Amino acid sequence: MSSGSSRLAQLPAPLRSALAECRLIKVIAGLTNFDAAAVERISQAAGEGGADLIDVACDPALVRRAAAASGLPICVSAVDPELFPAAVAAGAAMVEIGNYDAFYPLGRRFEADEVLAITRRTRELLPEVVLSVTVPHVLPLDQQEQLALDLVALGADLIQTEGGTSARPFSPGVLGLIEKAAPTLAATHAISRALAAAAGPETPAVPVLCASGLSAVTLPLAVAAGAAGVGVGSAVNRLQEPWAMAAVVRELRTALPRPVAATL
Repeated sequence: MSSGSSRLAQLPAPLRSALAECRLIKVIAGLTNFDAAAVERISQAAGEGGADLIDVACDPALVRRAAAASGLPICVSAVDPELFPAAVAAGAAMVEIGNYDAFYPLGRRFEADEVLAITRRTRELLPEVVLSVTVPHVLPLDQQEQLALDLVALGADLIQTEGGTSARPFSPGVLGLIEKAAPTLAATHAISRALAAAAGPETPAVPVLCASGLSAVTLPLAVAAGAAGVGVGSAVNRLQEPWAMAAVVRELRTALPRPVAATL
């Protein structure tokens, strides 16, 4: 099996550069969004707005449609590992376990043991494909850190955080946007430092993607907390018009800090 760094080296060069510069923007269409027309609109807007990656539900037809509309690499998200191989065969550049936001309103929780089992099976099916795994925000932060370390040991190439659904912002304006992002920012800070400490001074740490509840206000905070990239869903896909979606993506791109020196 390839190492994480060699698998990441298989990604398209612009995507690798975005990760290395801590400026990756992933637009998330939604793990349960199988509306082909909506996914196409979101993907087109993401491409026009300057995103680096589209995250779509794990369906081969959606992979092909999103790639054609955006011209960008495609990530597919699911919690069933058996769905991934067909999507990769259709052209997905990477796969992701989670995130789990769509399941929480249904009372469905993902505990560490289940996430590890899904990861283990995904690696059995796809030993050479780039794998991102979301750490459930319902776990205490110390358990999120440990799970991230265990996931990397199983072959996760990227770790994603979440937390927007648990946030209860009570302030208007900018303060409310920061309150909304607080859980995923806290997880990013804790996990990125745990992964860096485990990697040691001479080895690049596994990149962390900060997602769920982010906005143009909080994207710079995500990078400061240790994120190599950000995932943004509702800020874009809640809109209906492609031009409005593209405008939000451009605003997000502008909000990120200028490239920082880093090497994958």
